[in-house]
Amino acid sequence: MVKSFYILLFALTSTFVNAQSFDHSKWESLLQSHVSNQGIVDYKSIKNNVAKLDAYLNQLAKTSSTESWSKDEKLAYWINAYNAFTVKLIVDNYPLKSIKDIGKPWDKKFISIGDDLISLNHIEHEILRKMSEPRIHFAIVCASYSCPNLLNKAFKAECLDKQLTDATKAFLASDKNNISSNKIEISKIFSWFADDFKQNGTLIDFLNTYSEIQISKKAKKKFMDYDWNLNE
Repeated sequence: MVKSFYILLFALTSTFVNAQSFDHSKWESLLQSHVSNQGIVDYKSIKNNVAKLDAYLNQLAKTSSTESWSKDEKLAYWINAYNAFTVKLIVDNYPLKSIKDIGKPWDKKFISIGDDLISLNHIEHEILRKMSEPRIHFAIVCASYSCPNLLNKAFKAECLDKQLTDATKAFLASDKNNISSNKIEISKIFSWFADDFKQNGTLIDFLNTYSEIQISKKAKKKFMDYDWNLNE
């Protein structure tokens, strides 16, 4: 009976440790200090106080594996990692007007995670998109005006579904899209990643799940120009 008690205690403890698998508080503290409620990023101030960012990136780098984590833990980890390393890429090259001023920014293998050296494209296409959660496109941020706003809080497993829903609704309601019932002018994100938004129906079905305005299935569609100017 005593043995069974300790086996149960170990199982419960292991579950608790797994649920607390990563602490994103350093990243949230940085976001709260340097990102406005409108997603405007003060890259200059981050560059002048880069130690806080580096401390979080070093914490990410020490992660040996996320395989035992829940899906939401993995999503939160990799979304935060993508955004944090994007900020790092910008401040390392700051001042600049656009992320595209950096040669092949998304292909650079500058991200150290465990024993791997990977790129932003690897995180987005080989990890996040393969987790079949289209709302990640409104959580990861490419440091540009037409991107979704950078949330000034870290993404966290325990409230991830609400955070992703809120981010999707906010993006659709922003000036980065122009939606009416019979005509939609929408972000090129919906063109670049079209298949991701059609996993459970049409693009219009996806939009109607999160838009304040219900869109006709016959609505005329146009993709807006993408503004790559820095989100500062």
